[in-house]
Amino acid sequence: MKASPLAVAGVVLASTAHAQVVQFDIEKRHDAPSLCKRDATIDGTLSNQKVQGGYFINVEVGTPGQNITLQLDTGSSDVWVPASTAAICTQTSQRNPGCTFGSFNSDDSSTFQVVGENLFDITYVDGSSSKGDYIEDTFRINGINIQNLTMGLGLDTSIANGLVGVGYINDEASLGTTRQTYPNLPVVLQQQKLINTVAFSLWLNDLDASTGSILFGGIDTEKYHGDLTRINIISPDGGKTFTEFAVNLYQVQASSPSGTDTLSTSQQTLTAVLDSGTTLTYLPQDMAEQAWNEVGASFSDELGIAVVPCSVGNINGHFAFTFAGADGPTINVTLSELVLDLFSGGPPPQFSSGPNKGQSICEFGIQNTTDAPYLLGDTFLRSAFVTYDLVNNEIGIAPTNFNSTQTNVVAFASSGAPIPSSTSAPNQSNTGHSSSTQSGMSAASGFHDGDDDNAASLTGAFSGPGMIVVGLTICYTLLGSAVFGVGWL
Repeated sequence: MKASPLAVAGVVLASTAHAQVVQFDIEKRHDAPSLCKRDATIDGTLSNQKVQGGYFINVEVGTPGQNITLQLDTGSSDVWVPASTAAICTQTSQRNPGCTFGSFNSDDSSTFQVVGENLFDITYVDGSSSKGDYIEDTFRINGINIQNLTMGLGLDTSIANGLVGVGYINDEASLGTTRQTYPNLPVVLQQQKLINTVAFSLWLNDLDASTGSILFGGIDTEKYHGDLTRINIISPDGGKTFTEFAVNLYQVQASSPSGTDTLSTSQQTLTAVLDSGTTLTYLPQDMAEQAWNEVGASFSDELGIAVVPCSVGNINGHFAFTFAGADGPTINVTLSELVLDLFSGGPPPQFSSGPNKGQSICEFGIQNTTDAPYLLGDTFLRSAFVTYDLVNNEIGIAPTNFNSTQTNVVAFASSGAPIPSSTSAPNQSNTGHSSSTQSGMSAASGFHDGDDDNAASLTGAFSGPGMIVVGLTICYTLLGSAVFGVGWL
């Protein structure tokens, strides 16, 4: 949901299916798709639109199939597509290029049927929305046919691209209208015996990689380092109802050659949602500001985000995220993964004043928010291999193996089986977090020159081409949660 419709081109699909094993491949290339096989899993390669944000997968909807590119989103639960008759698709302009990711014409599908007229309704926290019908039609990913999949059809939408939501059914938008759930894509894959259990693994690869992958029904032991550690998913009501992939974020530390600082927060409980549909990482206001101070970033009033000199991405340092208690797994996110270009094409904008005058401006991958739940988006997830187990309500997590060319897929043994090759984190805590007891920030000098005025001056005006594109990118980056039904995007 954070991607601009300016970006996707030449995304090609490949898939595999074999005795409850299916592999999905999606990548930017123009040659014919190749097919390969995996046992009891579905593995798909995702195209990385790193500037506009998000990871995308090509699908076909209807009979005959209509090609549409959809954003993969672990933070929502519905598949939905924009209707070809929606105003955002037909009324194009310089600022609205239309539905360049594709749209769906129901009149051209012989298998189309409406199952919930005017019952698809999602409104996001920034006011963007998509409304229309619930439909059933053929849904095809890389040659894998799913008959009569329930989807949303966006007839009146302010969002130009649809989504593939793979979250819990208890977060479906239908709960806001029909008060009922339906089998969504991950559930249907298990019902059709393409995978053994409702689970998938996500490997986004590094910031500069054009592709990542999603593996339904299994793990790939070549895509991570060390141990795959299981941590609990947190229920919002403390019971057995699960709606989002929320986990306890126990501690965040900033480490540079000069030392390590523990970031503190006034929040009593620090719960974070692992969400591939969010481009950036959003931490509590006080914690985010400490992260900015570490790297010399500052909030830009002009852009409405924290910005940083692009050169910071070359500094040796990282932020360490620890989960579910002091003995839980830790994921290190380097600065090279946290400094993002503001737009593609042409030279970047530059600071026009202050100590960074003349330096290129980049977006910082850790932003601030005042409301829980807090979000660990793509700027975090690229550094982790994450398995989402929707049956046992657990997350498996390990440091990613960037740019791995090897594969060793291990399927879940059965429905409800534990995540393969994993161990449970000891002494887990679902609440609470570590707080800093340091009065100073010793690591900060290793990230930047230590001039406290440096960060504050970053809010000055800047110059350079592409500001319209910058504004569009920021708009997509800041799309938030649904008011009802869908989780974070």
